[in-house]
Amino acid sequence: MSDLLSLSAREAAREIAAGRLRAEALMTACLERIAAREPEIGAWQYLDPEAALEAARRCDASAPSGPLHGIPIAVKDLIDTADMPTGYGSAIYARHRPGTDAACVVLARAAGAIVIGKTVTTEFACFTPGKTANPRNPAHTPGGSSSGSAAAVADSMAPLAFGTQTAGSVIRPAAFCGVIGYKPSFGTIPRAGVKMLCDSLDTVGTMARNIADAAFFAGVVAGRPELRDVVPSEAPPRFGFYRTPMWDEAEPETAAALDHARAAQALSRRLDGSLHLRFGALPVWRATDPDPQLGHCAVRWGRFVGDFEHAGDERDVGDRAAVPADGVEREREQLDTFGADRSVGRLEAENAAERSRADHRAAGLRADRNRQHAGGDAGRRAR
Repeated sequence: MSDLLSLSAREAAREIAAGRLRAEALMTACLERIAAREPEIGAWQYLDPEAALEAARRCDASAPSGPLHGIPIAVKDLIDTADMPTGYGSAIYARHRPGTDAACVVLARAAGAIVIGKTVTTEFACFTPGKTANPRNPAHTPGGSSSGSAAAVADSMAPLAFGTQTAGSVIRPAAFCGVIGYKPSFGTIPRAGVKMLCDSLDTVGTMARNIADAAFFAGVVAGRPELRDVVPSEAPPRFGFYRTPMWDEAEPETAAALDHARAAQALSRRLDGSLHLRFGALPVWRATDPDPQLGHCAVRWGRFVGDFEHAGDERDVGDRAAVPADGVEREREQLDTFGADRSVGRLEAENAAERSRADHRAAGLRADRNRQHAGGDAGRRAR
């Protein structure tokens, strides 16, 4: 494996900005790794190596365009890209090409990032898995729904990746594949252009091989300077041990492993104080009267999954294909699955506003870059 792939994203960005590393060399290393490992891992839904290399060459031929200048990133196939197919993990959207990039992609590109390609997602970020295997053990699941993003980062195919999470779709595959998955607070990274599963929960997250890179990536695209230079604390973390309503449904081995970890750490604290992970037990949650809204969601969820399980015909759609005619009602059904309180029109208006804000911030990034270049040119002329 190339030594370039061992660089963190922040290290690579600094080296490229200083002129000590060419973006093309880093992209070539990523593509060579993909070529060697993709047949076994299956992390990618779409790749265009020549387009990625050409974008890297353009970066090398220009002044630094932002904090992510020349850095390859992977984008989950639930997130719209205008120059690449976006299939949402489903044959229903085979060769579908959105008209615009998602807001998070706009912001990443404005900061100089290069999209290598689209990574595998479970179908509509639900339960039907894709082709991806776990790089740590290809016989094991990579977790979902952001399967390809986690696998690509874990296998050094890309230093950074976008994922999305409604329940656990960033942190679960990250944990399974042994990388960092950061699910920021709801709305931190704009969601316009991301296929919706649940409007009140869907969140765009980041994946990287270390905490600082995951925070750096999120900080850049979210416009949060305090995240860009995070230094992980050396203090031991504190964990809450919470038996949820689903605790009795966990496999016995899972429950035993968690109980063992909590007991072992408690014993370590009592014996010598050399505690690395501190567990605090929280009360067991018990519901005596199920929430009627959750019951409604469960019913609608079952209808939604059943609908798509029987939608197996692959449609012949063009590169700029619209949603299939009979897919309109399916789209509305999906919107209603968890977001029954939001109308389609309201969601479209919110997405348009979010895209507008992202475009405005991307324009600001480009203006800052142009001012920096102009200042540098003026200084050189004065000298």
